[in-house]
Amino acid sequence: MSNSTSDKIKAGINKAKGEVKDQVGNATNNKSLQAEGKMDKAKGAVQDKVADVKKHHE
Repeated sequence: MSNSTSDKIKAGINKAKGEVKDQVGNATNNKSLQAEGKMDKAKGAVQDKVADVKKHHE
């Protein structure tokens, strides 16, 4: 498995994990969990872009 593929998988996991935290935080009015979810989603988005750049240079 290439590094870009591995990064894409990590990005997808972080995005999914972030979405769940964001939704649960929203449903329970837990602002801290919501913020944590948004951070995870942002981290996933950055990892996704990094993977795209790596794939382009492989």
